[in-house]
Amino acid sequence: MIREEIQAAQTASMKAGDKETLATVRLMMSAIKNRDIEMRTGKGPADDDTVIVEVLQKMVKQRRESIQMFTDGGRQELADKEAAEVGVIERFLPAQLSEAETLLAIEAIKAELSVTGLKDMGRVMAALKERHASQLDMSKASTLVKAALL
Repeated sequence: MIREEIQAAQTASMKAGDKETLATVRLMMSAIKNRDIEMRTGKGPADDDTVIVEVLQKMVKQRRESIQMFTDGGRQELADKEAAEVGVIERFLPAQLSEAETLLAIEAIKAELSVTGLKDMGRVMAALKERHASQLDMSKASTLVKAALL
């Protein structure tokens, strides 16, 4: 499970004295704990890894946006710090599908759902998210789906 891997990474980075990795791992654990608290009020998904992957993907997305803003603002040292955090977080995410694999998955869903055009984009995106959410950046997938349906 991803939760145990993150806890093991925290212990390893403490023992190694790797302060940057330790800080990022602690941020990850904090975000996961916050999500656990949010989910106490409602019924959450049965799979703990799914929740953790969602949290980590959100963290990566936030950092990528920060990298862009810092780069545009001429603050390269801060962009580098965010990029290092992205590297640590991505170690715990499942392997992402390549663009070719994503296109194959989209084509399979199109054939299965008998998609006729762009009006069916929502159905295709829902099926894609249901099957491959942990392996895809859904914003990039959206662009690919739209192109495939045109």
